[in-house]
Amino acid sequence: AIDEYKPLDATTNPSLILAAAQMPAYQELVDDAVAYGKKLGGSEEEQIKNACDKLFVLFGAEILKRIPGRVSTEVDARLSFDKEGMIQRARRLIDLYKEAGIGKDRILIKLSSTWEGIQAGKVLEAEYGIHCNMTLLFSFAQAVACAEAGVTLISPFVGRILDWYIANGDKKTYEPSEDPGVKSVTKIYNYYKKFGYKTIVMGASFRNTGEIKALTGCDYLTISPKLLAELSKEYVKLTPTLSVKEAQACELEKIHLDEKAFRWHHNEDQMAVEKLSDGIRKFAADAIKLERMLKVDVIS
Repeated sequence: AIDEYKPLDATTNPSLILAAAQMPAYQELVDDAVAYGKKLGGSEEEQIKNACDKLFVLFGAEILKRIPGRVSTEVDARLSFDKEGMIQRARRLIDLYKEAGIGKDRILIKLSSTWEGIQAGKVLEAEYGIHCNMTLLFSFAQAVACAEAGVTLISPFVGRILDWYIANGDKKTYEPSEDPGVKSVTKIYNYYKKFGYKTIVMGASFRNTGEIKALTGCDYLTISPKLLAELSKEYVKLTPTLSVKEAQACELEKIHLDEKAFRWHHNEDQMAVEKLSDGIRKFAADAIKLERMLKVDVIS
């Protein structure tokens, strides 16, 4: 799909890696990762953890052969509330990329947009020069805190926000401009541009091409191969719906969030609270499945 659509950047997450690791085409990468874990030795748990990290990096390295930009590699979701744990794991991933001859400028480390994750991103950016992609971002509070932390990029989710509103409300269809996920990312984009934040806004998790087209003009968008295929069949002129000029004219007030204010504002958004915790659980579950898969290879 990367070869066909030629994106600038690409992203991975535990669910995508788990799916790919089960494909025969990538068995060699799995074997290499397991061999690496065994070579480092230690307890069975340590071998599996090292094999997992290596597998993420091996997939990232393969993707980087095919794109000019950066690949996003995710820190274990089970560390989502462990600031120091996330920092250590991020540095470990960057070291593994370095061993593979890949510099940190071509990597975005993905962290959950919990308070702890955002603070880990702040330290990684400021002290280690490691670029971060804040994922599982659903609330305006998360976006504000990420901007204040000075992270490189955020991935506000569009489709998962829509999913929640459809599951929890009477309305089952939305026009793209009224889509709650589209409205969320539009507000974040406008806020960032109005107040001059350098953090890149990369809309993510799309359910249909209407959402994508409604966010034309956003800094970056991460789009699945399925939706890229649908877009490639459309021959319509797109006019940007988001622009810096319009953002600077919008009526938004600048706010500052310390930890207490962040937790309160985020907690006030029921959708964001539920989708963040649900996303962390699902990514953690897929990480565990991947470990079990590798465990069979490690002890065989």
